[in-house]
Amino acid sequence: MDNYLYLIINLSAFALPLALSFENKVNYFNRFLSLAPGFLLTFVLFIIWDVFFTKWGIWGFNKTYLIGKDLFGLPFEEWLFFICIPYSSLFIHFCKEALTPQLKLSAVVTKFAAYALIFFLLTTSFLNLDNYYTVSALSLAAILIGISYLRLPELLGSFLVSYIFILIPFFIINGILTGSFILNEIVWYNDSHNLGLRIGTIPFEDIFYGFSLLFLPLYIDQEIRAKKT
Repeated sequence: MDNYLYLIINLSAFALPLALSFENKVNYFNRFLSLAPGFLLTFVLFIIWDVFFTKWGIWGFNKTYLIGKDLFGLPFEEWLFFICIPYSSLFIHFCKEALTPQLKLSAVVTKFAAYALIFFLLTTSFLNLDNYYTVSALSLAAILIGISYLRLPELLGSFLVSYIFILIPFFIINGILTGSFILNEIVWYNDSHNLGLRIGTIPFEDIFYGFSLLFLPLYIDQEIRAKKT
């Protein structure tokens, strides 16, 4: 049964948001379909990233918890992760947008948060150039925050609030994947390529990796919509 654990985690995270996706006020399923171009581009980018980092030994997977089907060196469950987790996480964002649209950072706070985050992320990356995961995850998040602040600051201010709520299930799911509550980790990390800082069992960089995974499709979608108007 252990070899189904990663699959069960993916499907469990996906099940409730999918069941509630057709609720009229949120109408999440149709909204997610409109994200298809951004979602597809993000999926491809993160899969390529994952393939190379797995090949280089920056992270990897414990076969005890896998069904044993691989593609390009990635287990089937990892491919499924990039569908199930963005879908279920962005469900939280769109629920917040539908039910409490006023819940977002003010322009002043968004500006402060953007500048502070960019400074922190780029400085940390520069000081840890030998840590491939640190540099790639933090630099990508800094670039996304910078571009979105210049072009779509309201989206950034809204999503930063959403991401605080998203981090709650994120810490639970990612905690299990990295070894919390189970005997061994499902996904292991080579600490010579990250800061070595863990939140429980979760590498610190995962917070910003997750941010980029979720925010990039939203940003691409808004850029496409802006060009159509």
